[in-house]
Amino acid sequence: MNAGLKYRHELKYYMNRGQYEVMKRQLRGLLAQDKHAGASGDYHIRSLYFDDIDNKALHEKLAGVRDREKYRIRIYNRSDKVIHLEKKIKFNDYVSKVKESLSRELYDSIMAGNYEPLHDPSRPLLAEFYYQLKNRLLRPRVIVDYEREAYVCGAGNVRITFDKQLRTGLNQVDIFNPGLATIRAFDDDITVFEVKFDEYLPEYVRTAIQTGGLVRQSNSKYVICRKLIKFNSWEDQ
Repeated sequence: MNAGLKYRHELKYYMNRGQYEVMKRQLRGLLAQDKHAGASGDYHIRSLYFDDIDNKALHEKLAGVRDREKYRIRIYNRSDKVIHLEKKIKFNDYVSKVKESLSRELYDSIMAGNYEPLHDPSRPLLAEFYYQLKNRLLRPRVIVDYEREAYVCGAGNVRITFDKQLRTGLNQVDIFNPGLATIRAFDDDITVFEVKFDEYLPEYVRTAIQTGGLVRQSNSKYVICRKLIKFNSWEDQ
């Protein structure tokens, strides 16, 4: 474990429409809505995930490797006002995330295969990403797309998210493509429910999860969406 990072607990579940409605009613009066929510209470997230020439992130997740990491570029509400490069790190049952802002110009440079602007020692994550692109042949693999409804609580630094309408792009990797064609990741109306917290989980949140009949899952939106596209789409690039 990197002592310089802040690690959190992360619990994941699948829920059907009925479970979602019950859980939302139980928790929305106890938690504050995320500040990024729009008028509908949701906001849109689109992420572009990267993997190396060996599909290391994919295979490690499928094999159940406990300590792993992956890289993604993420935007919100289909806008280029906020673009983040993120590295998500899993250590045992804990997760951490490191992120850096990207300009639209830098994003376009990455997508064009010009990685030199990332070679900036003053921005360690960009320099690390540059190394991965050049030496591990890290390349864009899949778009993950969904609507998020999120709530927060100061006690335990809890963040609860309902991720709905999970979709993926069909062999397309430009997150700003206005004509991006996507397909649903689930046949049924399934919501991915995630609970993140620091030291402890308030009892009322734990009770709501237990009474809702939810069973903890080891799911990955990245893996779910990779399974929907051709496995070797970018292998020769």
